[in-house]
Amino acid sequence: MDTNYRESISPVGDLQFYNYKGTYSVVLLAVVDAIYCFHVVDVGAYGKGSDCGTPWDSACGQALQDGTLEIPPPASLPGAEDLGPAPHVFVGDEAFPLRRNLMKPYTGRQLPLPKPVRIFNKRLSRARLVVECAFGFLAARWRMYQRVLGLSPSNVDVCVKATCVLHNYLRRSFQEPLRMAMGTPNGHLPDVTRAGANNTPRQALQVTTYFSSPAGEVPC
Repeated sequence: MDTNYRESISPVGDLQFYNYKGTYSVVLLAVVDAIYCFHVVDVGAYGKGSDCGTPWDSACGQALQDGTLEIPPPASLPGAEDLGPAPHVFVGDEAFPLRRNLMKPYTGRQLPLPKPVRIFNKRLSRARLVVECAFGFLAARWRMYQRVLGLSPSNVDVCVKATCVLHNYLRRSFQEPLRMAMGTPNGHLPDVTRAGANNTPRQALQVTTYFSSPAGEVPC
Protein backbone atom coordinates (compact mmCIF):
# COMPACT_ATOMS: atom_id res chain seq x y z
CA MET A 1 0.00 0.00 0.00
CA ASP A 2 1.47 3.33 -0.94
CA THR A 3 0.60 6.93 -1.77
CA ASN A 4 3.95 8.13 -3.03
CA TYR A 5 3.01 8.59 -6.67
CA ARG A 6 1.46 11.80 -7.91
CA GLU A 7 0.49 12.55 -11.50
CA SER A 8 1.23 16.10 -12.63
CA ILE A 9 -1.69 17.93 -14.20
CA SER A 10 -2.08 21.36 -15.71
CA PRO A 11 -3.47 24.16 -13.48
CA VAL A 12 -7.26 24.17 -13.39
CA GLY A 13 -7.83 27.03 -10.99
CA ASP A 14 -8.35 24.79 -7.94
CA LEU A 15 -5.67 25.21 -5.28
CA GLN A 16 -6.69 21.87 -3.76
CA PHE A 17 -4.57 20.24 -6.48
CA TYR A 18 -1.51 22.40 -5.60
CA ASN A 19 0.91 20.15 -3.70
CA TYR A 20 3.84 20.73 -1.36
CA LYS A 21 6.29 20.37 -4.28
CA GLY A 22 4.84 23.46 -5.93
CA THR A 23 3.04 21.67 -8.78
CA TYR A 24 -0.52 20.58 -9.54
CA SER A 25 -1.23 16.89 -9.11
CA VAL A 26 -3.68 14.15 -8.18
CA VAL A 27 -2.76 11.24 -5.92
CA LEU A 28 -2.67 7.58 -6.89
CA LEU A 29 -3.20 5.22 -3.95
CA ALA A 30 -2.52 1.59 -4.81
CA VAL A 31 -2.23 -1.88 -3.30
CA VAL A 32 0.30 -3.99 -5.22
CA ASP A 33 0.91 -7.74 -5.10
CA ALA A 34 4.16 -9.71 -5.35
CA ILE A 35 4.17 -9.71 -9.17
CA TYR A 36 3.78 -5.91 -9.42
CA CYS A 37 0.08 -5.98 -10.30
CA PHE A 38 -2.38 -3.44 -8.94
CA HIS A 39 -5.14 -5.00 -6.84
CA VAL A 40 -6.63 -1.74 -5.53
CA VAL A 41 -6.40 1.63 -7.26
CA ASP A 42 -7.84 4.86 -5.89
CA VAL A 43 -6.97 7.92 -7.97
CA GLY A 44 -8.24 11.47 -7.87
CA ALA A 45 -7.44 12.69 -4.36
CA TYR A 46 -6.29 16.29 -4.20
CA GLY A 47 -2.53 16.82 -4.51
CA LYS A 48 -2.72 19.16 -1.52
CA GLY A 49 -3.67 16.27 0.76
CA SER A 50 -1.05 14.63 2.95
CA ASP A 51 0.20 11.07 2.47
CA CYS A 52 -1.07 10.36 5.98
CA GLY A 53 -4.65 11.48 5.42
CA THR A 54 -5.23 10.37 1.82
CA PRO A 55 -5.47 6.60 2.48
CA TRP A 56 -8.28 6.99 5.02
CA ASP A 57 -10.35 9.07 2.61
CA SER A 58 -10.42 6.13 0.18
CA ALA A 59 -12.98 3.31 0.28
CA CYS A 60 -10.22 0.77 0.94
CA GLY A 61 -8.78 2.77 3.83
CA GLN A 62 -12.17 3.31 5.42
CA ALA A 63 -12.97 -0.40 5.19
CA LEU A 64 -9.62 -1.23 6.77
CA GLN A 65 -10.34 1.17 9.63
CA ASP A 66 -13.82 -0.08 10.45
CA GLY A 67 -12.98 -3.77 9.99
CA THR A 68 -15.24 -4.40 6.98
CA LEU A 69 -12.41 -5.07 4.50
CA GLU A 70 -12.37 -8.81 3.94
CA ILE A 71 -8.88 -10.07 4.77
CA PRO A 72 -7.66 -13.68 5.02
CA PRO A 73 -7.85 -15.02 8.59
CA PRO A 74 -4.70 -15.21 10.74
CA ALA A 75 -2.33 -18.07 9.88
CA SER A 76 0.97 -19.44 11.17
CA LEU A 77 4.12 -17.92 9.71
CA PRO A 78 6.55 -20.33 8.01
CA GLY A 79 9.29 -21.41 10.38
CA ALA A 80 7.66 -19.64 13.32
CA GLU A 81 4.68 -21.79 14.22
CA ASP A 82 5.48 -21.23 17.90
CA LEU A 83 4.28 -17.64 17.56
CA GLY A 84 0.78 -18.87 16.77
CA PRO A 85 -1.56 -17.46 14.09
CA ALA A 86 -0.53 -14.02 12.90
CA PRO A 87 -2.69 -11.55 10.94
CA HIS A 88 -2.19 -10.88 7.25
CA VAL A 89 -0.82 -7.38 6.83
CA PHE A 90 -0.40 -4.61 4.30
CA VAL A 91 3.03 -2.98 4.22
CA GLY A 92 3.08 0.81 4.30
CA ASP A 93 5.56 3.62 4.84
CA GLU A 94 5.95 5.95 7.81
CA ALA A 95 2.90 7.99 6.80
CA PHE A 96 0.58 5.13 7.74
CA PRO A 97 -0.50 4.37 11.32
CA LEU A 98 0.29 1.01 12.93
CA ARG A 99 -2.75 -1.25 12.87
CA ARG A 100 -3.54 -4.94 13.20
CA ASN A 101 -3.41 -5.43 9.42
CA LEU A 102 -1.01 -2.62 8.53
CA MET A 103 2.73 -2.68 9.26
CA LYS A 104 4.97 0.37 9.11
CA PRO A 105 8.68 0.92 9.86
CA TYR A 106 9.98 2.14 13.18
CA THR A 107 10.97 5.81 13.15
CA GLY A 108 14.29 6.85 14.65
CA ARG A 109 15.19 10.30 13.45
CA GLN A 110 16.21 11.45 16.92
CA LEU A 111 17.48 8.25 18.55
CA PRO A 112 19.64 5.44 17.12
CA LEU A 113 17.63 2.26 16.55
CA PRO A 114 18.71 -1.07 18.12
CA LYS A 115 19.89 -3.80 15.76
CA PRO A 116 16.66 -5.89 15.76
CA VAL A 117 14.67 -2.80 14.82
CA ARG A 118 17.11 -1.91 12.02
CA ILE A 119 16.79 -5.48 10.69
CA PHE A 120 13.00 -5.22 10.75
CA ASN A 121 13.03 -1.84 8.98
CA LYS A 122 15.36 -3.18 6.29
CA ARG A 123 13.17 -6.21 5.60
CA LEU A 124 10.03 -4.09 5.58
CA SER A 125 11.72 -1.75 3.12
CA ARG A 126 12.56 -4.73 0.89
CA ALA A 127 8.86 -5.61 0.80
CA ARG A 128 7.88 -2.02 -0.02
CA LEU A 129 10.27 -1.99 -2.98
CA VAL A 130 7.69 -4.06 -4.86
CA VAL A 131 5.28 -1.11 -4.66
CA GLU A 132 7.95 1.41 -5.66
CA CYS A 133 8.97 -0.76 -8.62
CA ALA A 134 5.36 -1.14 -9.74
CA PHE A 135 5.00 2.64 -9.85
CA GLY A 136 8.32 2.83 -11.70
CA PHE A 137 7.18 0.29 -14.31
CA LEU A 138 3.93 2.20 -14.78
CA ALA A 139 5.66 5.55 -15.26
CA ALA A 140 8.34 4.13 -17.58
CA ARG A 141 5.92 2.26 -19.87
CA TRP A 142 3.38 5.02 -20.50
CA ARG A 143 4.64 8.25 -22.03
CA MET A 144 1.82 10.30 -20.47
CA TYR A 145 3.64 10.10 -17.13
CA GLN A 146 6.73 11.77 -18.57
CA ARG A 147 5.05 15.15 -18.96
CA VAL A 148 2.40 17.44 -17.53
CA LEU A 149 -1.08 16.20 -18.43
CA GLY A 150 -3.08 18.91 -20.15
CA LEU A 151 -6.39 17.34 -19.14
CA SER A 152 -9.21 17.98 -16.73
CA PRO A 153 -8.86 16.12 -13.39
CA SER A 154 -11.72 13.75 -14.26
CA ASN A 155 -10.03 12.77 -17.53
CA VAL A 156 -6.73 12.32 -15.71
CA ASP A 157 -8.42 9.83 -13.38
CA VAL A 158 -9.75 7.81 -16.33
CA CYS A 159 -6.36 7.77 -18.08
CA VAL A 160 -4.52 6.65 -14.94
CA LYS A 161 -7.01 3.83 -14.28
CA ALA A 162 -6.70 2.70 -17.90
CA THR A 163 -2.92 2.47 -17.68
CA CYS A 164 -3.18 0.48 -14.43
CA VAL A 165 -5.49 -2.04 -16.12
CA LEU A 166 -3.18 -2.34 -19.14
CA HIS A 167 -0.19 -2.65 -16.81
CA ASN A 168 -1.85 -5.60 -15.06
CA TYR A 169 -2.68 -7.24 -18.38
CA LEU A 170 0.94 -7.02 -19.54
CA ARG A 171 2.35 -8.21 -16.22
CA ARG A 172 0.02 -11.20 -16.00
CA SER A 173 0.69 -12.17 -19.60
CA PHE A 174 4.32 -12.84 -18.68
CA GLN A 175 3.88 -13.98 -15.06
CA GLU A 176 1.60 -17.03 -15.39
CA PRO A 177 4.07 -19.57 -13.88
CA LEU A 178 4.75 -17.35 -10.87
CA ARG A 179 1.07 -16.64 -10.34
CA MET A 180 0.27 -20.34 -10.42
CA ALA A 181 2.99 -20.98 -7.85
CA MET A 182 1.36 -18.36 -5.60
CA GLY A 183 -1.91 -20.33 -5.74
CA THR A 184 -3.94 -17.58 -7.41
CA PRO A 185 -4.43 -18.86 -10.99
CA ASN A 186 -7.09 -16.30 -11.84
CA GLY A 187 -5.11 -13.37 -10.48
CA HIS A 188 -7.59 -12.69 -7.67
CA LEU A 189 -7.26 -12.97 -3.92
CA PRO A 190 -8.51 -16.29 -2.48
CA ASP A 191 -11.84 -16.50 -0.68
CA VAL A 192 -11.58 -14.88 2.72
CA THR A 193 -13.55 -14.33 5.89
CA ARG A 194 -14.05 -11.10 7.77
CA ALA A 195 -11.30 -10.06 10.16
CA GLY A 196 -11.92 -10.30 13.87
CA ALA A 197 -11.25 -7.85 16.69
CA ASN A 198 -8.57 -5.23 16.40
CA ASN A 199 -5.82 -6.15 18.86
CA THR A 200 -3.10 -3.95 17.38
CA PRO A 201 -0.25 -3.95 19.94
CA ARG A 202 0.01 -7.70 20.56
CA GLN A 203 -0.45 -8.91 17.00
CA ALA A 204 1.65 -6.14 15.46
CA LEU A 205 4.47 -7.13 17.81
CA GLN A 206 3.96 -10.76 16.78
CA VAL A 207 4.58 -9.97 13.09
CA THR A 208 7.43 -7.59 13.94
CA THR A 209 9.15 -10.32 15.96
CA TYR A 210 8.92 -12.71 13.03
CA PHE A 211 10.44 -10.34 10.48
CA SER A 212 13.29 -9.53 12.88
CA SER A 213 14.10 -13.22 13.37
CA PRO A 214 16.14 -15.67 11.26
CA ALA A 215 12.88 -17.35 10.17
CA GLY A 216 11.76 -14.09 8.56
CA GLU A 217 15.04 -13.50 6.74
CA VAL A 218 14.88 -12.67 3.03
CA PRO A 219 17.60 -13.42 0.46
CA CYS A 220 19.95 -10.65 -0.59
